[in-house]
Amino acid sequence: MNKKRKTLPSFKNEEQERAFWESHDSAGYVDWSRGERVRFPNLKPSSRAISLRLPVDLLERIKTAANKRDVPYQSLIKIWLAEKVDAG
Repeated sequence: MNKKRKTLPSFKNEEQERAFWESHDSAGYVDWSRGERVRFPNLKPSSRAISLRLPVDLLERIKTAANKRDVPYQSLIKIWLAEKVDAG
């Protein structure tokens, strides 16, 4: 299917581009049928180390819960935090 694509406007900054894509469908600008899968093997997720003081009893309970689920306790903490934040 040879469909005429719209020309992308020029953007002064990322904020302007973000606002554009929030209100426009990319289908009119990009031929997604020609898209290819790519891999980024060296891409590291952005994260930041923090220090968090927890009562010993609470930490032990978290570690026990993590053991039951066979996951590292720090991963379980991240999962629980994300679930709580997403729930509102």
